[in-house]
Amino acid sequence: MTRMVALKYWLLAGFIAIGASLHHTPAQAGTEKLIVAGGCFWCVESDFESVDGVKTVVSGYTGGTLANPTYKDVSKKGSGHYEAVEIRFDNNKVTRDELLHKFFRSVDPTDAGGQFCDRGDPYRTAIFYKNNAQKAAAESAKAKAASDLGRKIVTPILPAKEFYKAEKVHQDYYKGTKLVLTRFGPKKQSEAYKRYRLACGRDARVQELWGSDAPFAHKLLN
Repeated sequence: MTRMVALKYWLLAGFIAIGASLHHTPAQAGTEKLIVAGGCFWCVESDFESVDGVKTVVSGYTGGTLANPTYKDVSKKGSGHYEAVEIRFDNNKVTRDELLHKFFRSVDPTDAGGQFCDRGDPYRTAIFYKNNAQKAAAESAKAKAASDLGRKIVTPILPAKEFYKAEKVHQDYYKGTKLVLTRFGPKKQSEAYKRYRLACGRDARVQELWGSDAPFAHKLLN
């Protein structure tokens, strides 16, 4: 009888453990993070916050050696960091593969010296991975982009390092209401952002490269 009671106990414990595991799986599987660098992080944040299934996009710095970098540190081009974004998304609504597909077609992945009018190491493109599955997904997306474009893609796929959130002023800059001084005079952040993006030629170049496959450029140019 004692052995039977013990067996029932362990069976019950096993069923409870399995049930708990199944209960927590959807919450864990439902949210993922993707870290990419695509030039000016204001622009990448603006683009991907418009994607259905994306929960948040945070501008920041990663890939370098300096701890707790500031915008000034990174813009001096000596920290090794990229301007990057951390995209938090619901994989029940949008997949990593879909986001990577959009990413390549929202930048100029043939440019190794920066992006558009922003030149230098902080503005290069990159994809950061945390495990072999993420690396494989990025490599597959890169190969597809190269095939579709018919040109060499220089965007590196790199092991993720610590991601440092950028200063508050850089978060949601594209829709900010604070007045800032620009070469066009005092403007709200949202207006300053639009003028900067147009002058930088980002969308014109992306549409030149990708045409109707550009997921964001046509919305801003037309």
